[in-house]
Amino acid sequence: MWLKVIVLGIFLTWASAQNNSAQPKVVCYYNSTSFLREGLGKVVINDVEQALPFCTHLVYGWAQVDFTTNKVVSSNPSLDLDSGKGNFRLVTTLKRRYPQVKFLLGLGGLPYDKERTEAYYGVLENSGHRLSVINSAYEIIKTYDFDGINVAWEFPPIKPKKIRSTLGSFWHGTKKLFGGSKPVDEKADEHREAFTSLARDFKNAFKLDNYIVAATVLPNVNASHYYDVPVVMNHLDFVVLGSFDFYTPERNPKEADFSAPLYPLSERNPELNVDSQVNYWLSNRAPATKVVVGIPTFGRAWELDSDSGLTGVPPLSADGRADPGPQTQQKGILSWPEVCAKLPNPSNANKKGAEGPLRKVGDPTKRYGSYAYRLADDDGEWVSYEEPATAAIKAQYVKAKGLGGIGIFDIDKDDFRGACQGEKYPILRAAKQPL
Repeated sequence: MWLKVIVLGIFLTWASAQNNSAQPKVVCYYNSTSFLREGLGKVVINDVEQALPFCTHLVYGWAQVDFTTNKVVSSNPSLDLDSGKGNFRLVTTLKRRYPQVKFLLGLGGLPYDKERTEAYYGVLENSGHRLSVINSAYEIIKTYDFDGINVAWEFPPIKPKKIRSTLGSFWHGTKKLFGGSKPVDEKADEHREAFTSLARDFKNAFKLDNYIVAATVLPNVNASHYYDVPVVMNHLDFVVLGSFDFYTPERNPKEADFSAPLYPLSERNPELNVDSQVNYWLSNRAPATKVVVGIPTFGRAWELDSDSGLTGVPPLSADGRADPGPQTQQKGILSWPEVCAKLPNPSNANKKGAEGPLRKVGDPTKRYGSYAYRLADDDGEWVSYEEPATAAIKAQYVKAKGLGGIGIFDIDKDDFRGACQGEKYPILRAAKQPL
């Protein structure tokens, strides 16, 4: 009798674990530097907590490698560690109220910097350095009660490709055929194999504690160069694709276009969209349930010039990054509430200092996303952005393809105050609902 009860208990525990692992993931990224912003853009721990009912995982970003010791360290000790404000522990303490959420330490993840990328290469190339990274990451995770790690290794992005006419494309292809082109990384094969070893060793080191090992593929990184998909997926619990920022005013200052389309656009690079990225991983035998699609909570903003034309239809001539918003305070990028404040909205009409609204153009095809613009003669600006409706469309795509879930980049650029329409975290909520 007792044996039957024990067996039944084991079966129910196993079945529960299987059901939990099969649940779509909602991986919420929290960029801790948002805590350091001034004014309405500042995100405190209580704001993070408001997102947790909608998340299955929270990635605390970002820890870094100290290249003098090859150890994982806090990027901001005075903010993260117990000797400072203690945000590492304040965040993981929330698991007591939200036991359904797994809290992961984010490693890497910063915008591309050539010198730092070279240093990350050096870590990969030395097995002793990799071991130091793993051991030091384990120490932080253990000390601060994280549930695992999400590794966003800082590989270099591919170079942006221009939109060309048929004749221009032929000539460019001919030059490449006969003249060749310098690879971004001449040791890519070595680095791909070394990253697989890093993932394997992380998994082996974390196995006894049942810690999660996940990876984030940063935007515009060539996965074929750095990820041996069928092998590395054996060592990862899941991978999140940074499937956005295909076009940005930093990468494409003279050409404004959709920054995160779901499907290919005509006469564009057919790889620069969500569907192409997903299909690459699936065609290389990544389990669909381990592939998570990244969804941004922000827009990319260009300044228009005299050659931009009158229609606003992309691609169009531009003149680099548009002015920063009041919250993120970064040129060329606007959080969702900053975008929302620029759109036609009666509640914005009487706000002191409010700019004239941008003209919004929706996406009835549900393929490319929304954009909004103001003509160059009127302080021109063009913004490609994610909003709750387009985020929900991407989540429906994830559901239809049987993928592992969604990643929200970042919750601190969602409307965490509910300033736009009164509801906090509207993009996160809208994206979770179809799953």
